[in-house]
Order: sequence, then C-alpha cells, then structure tokens
Amino acid sequence: MTNPTSTTTSPGARAGRREWTALAVLMLPLLLVSMDVSVLYFAIPAISADLEPSGTQQLWIFDIYAFVLAGLLMTMGSLGDRIGRRRLLLIGATAFGAASLVAAYANSAETLIVARAVLGIGGATLMPSTMALIRTMFTDPGERAKAIGLWSGVMTAGVALGSVMSGVLVEYFWWGSVFLVNLPAMALLLVLGPILLPESKDPSPGRFDWLSVPLSMAAVLPVIYGLKEITNEGWNVLYVISITVGLLFATLFVHRQRTAASPMISPALFRGRGFAPAVVLNLISVFGMMGSAFFTTQYLQSVLDKSALEAALWALLPSVPIGAAAPIATSLVQKGVNRAHVVTAGFAIAACGYALLACAGTDSMWLVLVACGVLAVGIVTVVSQITDLAMGTAPVERAGAASSLLETGAEFGGALGMAVLGSIGTAIYRHEIPSSAPDAARETLGGALAIADQVPGLATTAREAFTSGMQGAAIAGAVLLAGAAGLAAVTLRRVRVDSKTPDEPSMLNPSGV
Repeated sequence: MTNPTSTTTSPGARAGRREWTALAVLMLPLLLVSMDVSVLYFAIPAISADLEPSGTQQLWIFDIYAFVLAGLLMTMGSLGDRIGRRRLLLIGATAFGAASLVAAYANSAETLIVARAVLGIGGATLMPSTMALIRTMFTDPGERAKAIGLWSGVMTAGVALGSVMSGVLVEYFWWGSVFLVNLPAMALLLVLGPILLPESKDPSPGRFDWLSVPLSMAAVLPVIYGLKEITNEGWNVLYVISITVGLLFATLFVHRQRTAASPMISPALFRGRGFAPAVVLNLISVFGMMGSAFFTTQYLQSVLDKSALEAALWALLPSVPIGAAAPIATSLVQKGVNRAHVVTAGFAIAACGYALLACAGTDSMWLVLVACGVLAVGIVTVVSQITDLAMGTAPVERAGAASSLLETGAEFGGALGMAVLGSIGTAIYRHEIPSSAPDAARETLGGALAIADQVPGLATTAREAFTSGMQGAAIAGAVLLAGAAGLAAVTLRRVRVDSKTPDEPSMLNPSGV
C-alpha cells in the first residue's frame, strides 16, 4: 500500500486497495466539477424569478464558472506541482464547498456571480490535481490506463448528468439545491483525502513565475470569451478583436515559458514524444463532442418539441455505452494493439456518428440518439488513450502542468467546436429561412418558434431549416474527425508508451525481461 505522506510510489508498483479506494474518492469531486458546467441549464429560470438579475448578470451567472476555470487551469496545475497536489486539492475542495453553500443561499445576483467565480477557482484546482494524483498513485502502466479510462468516463458523464440533475432538483426543491449536492462529496474528500491520498510534488520546482499567471489568463480568457459570444450572438468585430488579443497574449506567454528560468509550463514537456500530438488531438476530440451538443440539445427541445426535462432525460441514452468504451480501448492496447490504431479507430467511429447525424430529418429522434451514442463512444475512446499517452509521457514531477495543458486545450476545443460548427449551422439556417420572414425568425429557431403563431407555416419551415443546418454542420464535423483519424495515424504510429503490466511483454521490451 502507498504511504499517504510519500511523494510517489515506486515505478511499476501494483496499486492496492488504498489506491483504488482513493480513486473512487477522487471521482466524486471530478464528477461534480464537470456537472457544474451544465448544472444551471434548468435552474436559470428559477434563479431569474427569485433574484431578478439583469440580462448581463444572468449571462455572468451562467458563464463565469467556465471562464474562471479555463483561465486558471494552467496556473493551478503548475502550483500543485510546487506546493503538493494533495494540499492544493484539499484547499480547492474547501473553497468549492464553501462557495457552493454561499451560492445555494445567495440573496442577490452579485453574490451568486461571486460564488460561481469562486467555484471556478476551486474547480481549477480540482481537475489537474485529480489527474496528477492518478499519475502518482498508479505507476503501473496498465493500471494507470484503467484509472485514466475511468477518469475520462466520469468527466464525460458529469456534463450529461449536470443538466438532468438540475432539472430534477428544481422540479422538486428550490434552485439552491443544485449547489448543495456538492457539499457531501467535498466533505467526504476532506475527511478521506488526508488518509488515502499520497502527497506528491516536484522536488526541485524552482521559483514560481508570477508573471506567467496574468499572461496565461490574458491568453485564455479573451479567446474563450470571443468564441462563446460568436456562438451566442454571431460574428462581430468585437469578438474577433477579443480572440486576436488573446492570441497575442498567448504568443507572449509562450515566449515567457521559453525564456524564464522556472517557467510555469516547462517546454521540456513538449519534447516528450507524443505529448504535443496528444494535446492537439484531445482539443479536436472535444471540438467534435461539444460541436454536436450545440445542435442535438436544441433538436430534441425545439424540433421534436420535447420539454426541457424530457430532452435532458432522452439525452442520457447516448451516455449508456460510454462506460464500456474506455475499458475496451484500454484492453486492446494492453493486448498489443498499437495505440495509434485505437485512437484512429476512435476518431473514425466518431466521424461515423456525425455521418449518421447528417442523415437526420425533422422526425428522427432515434437516429439522432444513436448518432450521439456512436459519436460519444468514439470520442471517449480517443480521450482515454490520448490522456494516458500524455500523462505517461510527462514526468511525474510535472504531472499537474501536463494535466492542466490537456484540460485547457479541451476548454479551447469545446468553445471552438460550438463556435465553428454553430456558425456553419446558423449560416445554413438563415439561408433556408425565406427573406420575407420576420427578423427574429431569421436569427434563431427559438426566435422563429416564439412568433410561429403569427406566421402560418413558419414553425415547420424553421424546423426544417434548423435540421438542414445541423446536417451541414454534421458533414463538416465528419470531415474534421476523419482528418483527425489520419492525423492520429501519422503522428502516433511511432510513439510507444508502455501500457503493459510489469509481468507482461511490452512493445518496448518484447521479451518481458
């Protein structure tokens, strides 16, 4: 068993009951952090009625969590490497629990916005810390791959569960209950974490580079903001400027990392074979997943005319096969299948999901659900293997920074997917809507349905136009993921990270000696 005060387990040591129990404890905060991305989907109307926020305040209540989370991931990953991942995890859990309590009983929009911001700070500490601790606890490659597969599945399931849980809680309780569910898990982590989790950190981290903190946030936040606003409001010169400013700061951030004596993100990470391709391919995979979510949630509600809760419950069905995707992929790699082939197959499966989505009509619920399930299986297959590749390539002492890079890339990928595929779908929708239709109808499907009673035939026309837009975006998504399959086949074919257990032959050591 692992001594909870040690810095690492010995290389290749098999995990015991303590490590697997600790993994279960780690999954609880991870699930809640991922759920908090979508937990306000059904709570916003109740919050609006109670707190009466302005339009701008309502947007900040919804978005500030994701903004703060994305902006601080790299900072917190690097900080955990320096002060200890367990210590940072427990600090973050305390902040997350306290902010959840404040959010649940907030009596003003301003208080709720601040609480959501603190939740984002806490989430930014929890996500890279959980992955870094998994890298520390599971030094056996085969067990590490299984643990990371579970991590990937929980992350994906959390986003889907968040919206459903919020719908159920708001239906039977008050809106603050969506935050109170965080408290038991965080309390359990604070009690069991010091007992089960090993402390780990970089033994020679150097001085913390404080200048990189504002540079990293200035690089991430304007880009995420611009992409999100383009998705919601359409193309606007201000949002393009925001993205451009972020990219300029990103250039400065990269320069700082290459020249600083103790950089926040060591360039040495990218010298590990397979790490850079893993970051890029992870970004593309999340691009594909979130790009589809932009359409399918609206399709279930507005095209099929399901209630919000009905749509969320039906949307859970594609999550069912996710639980098997990562373990099967891990098993194939452990049996000797080249990881490049598994990742390539995952992208190909996901592309098939988009191809099925492109065939959907205005009354194709089951086809859309199957398409989403196929897409999810492919993406989880990719994410589980790519994450294991990146974490297996990264040195243990930089596990937090490596994890934060993957997760920051995922945030970019999600925002980019919704912006690009959403823009394609919106352009097709507006092209399909007659020019004689009211302006509100030409903007969005929701706008069209809101005035459908005033214009005969508008609802049918708008639903058909939206479905055409979804088909066009799905074709673009299929092409992108097919290209990603080719990219994975080329960039990963010579990358070997041992995923065998110590007593099995590996690709690096065929004799097993």
